[in-house]
Amino acid sequence: MEAATSLASHPSHVSSTALGQEGLRSREKLARIPVKIVPPTGPGAVLPKPPWLRARPLMSETVADVAAVLREHRLHSVCEEAMCPNIGECFAQRTATFMIMGGLCTRRCPFCDVAHGRPAPLDADEPAHLAAAVAALGLRHVVITSVDRDDLRDGGAAHFARCIALVRERVSGIGVEVLTPDFRGRIGRALEALSLAWPDVFNHNIETVPSLYRAARPGADYRGSLDLLARAKAANGALVTKSGLMVGLGETDEELLATMRDLREHRVEVLTIGQYLAPSKFHLPVKRYVHPDEFAGLRAAGLAMGFSEVVAGPLVRSSYHAAQTVESARRAEAG
Repeated sequence: MEAATSLASHPSHVSSTALGQEGLRSREKLARIPVKIVPPTGPGAVLPKPPWLRARPLMSETVADVAAVLREHRLHSVCEEAMCPNIGECFAQRTATFMIMGGLCTRRCPFCDVAHGRPAPLDADEPAHLAAAVAALGLRHVVITSVDRDDLRDGGAAHFARCIALVRERVSGIGVEVLTPDFRGRIGRALEALSLAWPDVFNHNIETVPSLYRAARPGADYRGSLDLLARAKAANGALVTKSGLMVGLGETDEELLATMRDLREHRVEVLTIGQYLAPSKFHLPVKRYVHPDEFAGLRAAGLAMGFSEVVAGPLVRSSYHAAQTVESARRAEAG
């Protein structure tokens, strides 16, 4: 496990999560990653955003209502913590991706701005709080994700299972999707814990191509992520397996297609592909902006490979239109 930085020694570098947990973000978070990032400088160093990258405005009465429900039940959302560009659209539809096990991640991935630090012990009441919030929002499909918890023997899998069980107990007939970490070195133990309450959809993001793993996912393993997805499907054939890719980090088209083929070979059924957007100048820079027509081509290529559904577009994220995506995949599987 990566040693967590002592926050007390960096008081000026501390950032707070939505629930006031103190961690490191941006430059301070990324100071000790293996591949150093040199912030771009000078005219033309930062690629201008193209006109098709326009998210819906954030503020609305419904957005405020959803945020209030999250705070009332002391819950984080990845929508807020990871600065998702679709937060306005999703909150306006009264949907959110809940982030369990706190707001502090034990890893320092340089594409992400979820805060890094030493996590607090698990909150035994969090599954009940989550179930209450899901009921309050009237959800029929819920997505549950988490920070990386390399400090836990099962990576937090038993906590996922408890959340799934209590959500189903509270809201009959709800669809449950999980977006899990890689459970590095703990896959067997994690899947055994999840077997007590399997979700309907098992999602783990591969994120990028193998050649960029050291730069983009320090501490993760490309083959390990593929193995997790395949072993989850082997353990429960009824699961819909799902993964996600970012583009624009410097991958080639050939590498991207090869990664998509790897995912299919490991029995992944649903794929999301979206444009990488740097949270700050201290994160990995955007190397290219992919045109919507290219995303359409990637979707067509994925469907030709045998994916049940591929959702691809500039602002697509792994939980974007999650319920509709799963419904579409099931229709495709049914023929």
